[in-house]
Amino acid sequence: MQTSIRSIIRSTLLTSVLLPLAAVGSYASASDSVKVTPLGGQPGEFCRLDRAMVFEDPNGTRILYDAGMTVAGADDPRLGNIDIVLVSHMHGDHLGSKHTSGAGAGTCAKPDLSVNALPLSNSVKIAVAKNAKMVTGSEMPAFFAAKIKEAGGDPKNSLLVRFGANKSVGGVHITTVPAVHSNGVGHEYIGGSLGESMKMAGIKAYVGPPTGYVLTFSNGLVTYLSGDTGITAEQDTVVRGHYGAELVVMNIGDTYTTGPSQAAYVINDLIKPMAVIPSHANEEATKDGKVIEGTRTAEFIAATNTPVHVPLSDKTLSFDGDGKCIAGC
Repeated sequence: MQTSIRSIIRSTLLTSVLLPLAAVGSYASASDSVKVTPLGGQPGEFCRLDRAMVFEDPNGTRILYDAGMTVAGADDPRLGNIDIVLVSHMHGDHLGSKHTSGAGAGTCAKPDLSVNALPLSNSVKIAVAKNAKMVTGSEMPAFFAAKIKEAGGDPKNSLLVRFGANKSVGGVHITTVPAVHSNGVGHEYIGGSLGESMKMAGIKAYVGPPTGYVLTFSNGLVTYLSGDTGITAEQDTVVRGHYGAELVVMNIGDTYTTGPSQAAYVINDLIKPMAVIPSHANEEATKDGKVIEGTRTAEFIAATNTPVHVPLSDKTLSFDGDGKCIAGC
């Protein structure tokens, strides 16, 4: 019988966790959970440009996913220590071509994005300031190595993990999975005569296809980060069938990605996780922390069978090894 990579990794991780804990009783506690903290534009809300999330493994490893524009640079006090920076693709709202001047600056519908992060990007600046590893797929690592060096960091901190491969960083196993989207590098990141020629020609540089991620944490939790994508066959065969994802962060914004109904189909019929966190809604989704009726977020919640946890900025959610939300729900 074929053994999935999820079974192998999970068995190894859980053995290392459960054996020491057997002497002290049950391991299903908050200290053994994965903590997920959205870093959005307004505290306690889910806003138009919210992408960034910090995942904290029970062992303390902290991962920043798609810093985008709502993290107020490397000095944002919400970041704390960051060990790993993930970037799903090169678009400015994920990589961070600019960013807010401070946590909560502006409004939910119109954040203050007055800080220009070009030509490095918010993600690169954070990675260098935190001395974090940037883990990406496709042809992105070479680009990020050059940018890290340009920013005064160590280019060896840009690490490659391609589809089907696996890289363990800080006790978290990371792989990339296919996403259906675009992934061009704009001229503003290139600069010089080449960047100007690209601008004049209306073209972008190519760094391979965009990606999603599958993370396996030390408590056994398997998490799928969709990046920006449409519906893919791999969400069934790879994300569910091979890795067995239990927690999903799913884009729902429509036009550029799956909309609410398509995203609900991915959750209900393809992946079938224990819990889902919507992302990339491209709207002012909440007011006073409550989902606004008639929004894409409300439509997604109504169409989804799995428990949906709205990513209210700065509010931490905790998940056990089976994908059940046990705190902050």
